[in-house]
Amino acid sequence: MEKKIFTVNGMKCEHCKANVESAIKSLSGVASAAASLDDKSVTVEYDASAVGPEAIKGAVDASGRYELEL
Repeated sequence: MEKKIFTVNGMKCEHCKANVESAIKSLSGVASAAASLDDKSVTVEYDASAVGPEAIKGAVDASGRYELEL
């Protein structure tokens, strides 16, 4: 398992935070996702053999007005 912290632009409220977490958790191979409004980031624990940062970025970017930085 890998654990990475990504910056997420566009998160402004609890609803945004929940959307970002839900989008990431829907990916196969993701064990956990915890977003922080204070840091404008999300910490993701995932199986690198099943999912990678590009897929995580794609899920977040497609979930609303958010953009995950790699």
